Amino acid sequence: MIADFHTHTIFSDGELVPAELIRRAKYCGAYALAITDHADFSNIELNLSNIKKICEKINLLYGKNNKFRVLPGVEITHVPPALIKDAVNLARKSGALIVVVHGETLSEPVEKGTNLAALEGDIDILSHPGLITEDEVKLAKENGIYLELSYRKGHCLANGHIANIAKRFGAGLIISSDAHSPSDILDETKYNNVGLGAGLTKEELDKLKENAMTLLKKYKI
Repeated sequence: MIADFHTHTIFSDGELVPAELIRRAKYCGAYALAITDHADFSNIELNLSNIKKICEKINLLYGKNNKFRVLPGVEITHVPPALIKDAVNLARKSGALIVVVHGETLSEPVEKGTNLAALEGDIDILSHPGLITEDEVKLAKENGIYLELSYRKGHCLANGHIANIAKRFGAGLIISSDAHSPSDILDETKYNNVGLGAGLTKEELDKLKENAMTLLKKYKI
């Protein structure tokens, strides 16, 4: 069983409506999912207003027996570093349980300073942070923010670096799909391969799964 806290729907650049994303993830073995569409000040409130509706319905249906949980969230994306804190605060105010910030991936022109600004805010996951620095990793550990190992093409290029430096300084890691289409959705094999491909041992991979459970418990619904 796996959890995935970074996914996208038609409310940003994903291909699926939330219900189909949820169904496919559940079918692939997920016990928890966060819907974290790309967002900035123009759509944070609107996206979360819509996503919360399906989350409430699904959790009412499956949540009583703890069979499956879906959490409303956002991925703050390409917001200038100086404005990230305000965007995060708006997301929290609008009902985001899982707040992800789009990190300094090697595959996009993310503004330098994004990683640092994100790690200074009230976020849960820094997604695909690229060639993250030692000081930034130390800050992630200090603030209890998870660094993502990504399944997504392009964003996964720095997974080995992220895993290595996080292990050196004791920062938490989490595996996410960054799903935009049905083929991106993680099953157990894909999930494990992301971790093993980044150089983790089986024992370290099991720890990552515990990290996901810890994050879910933090926002118990």
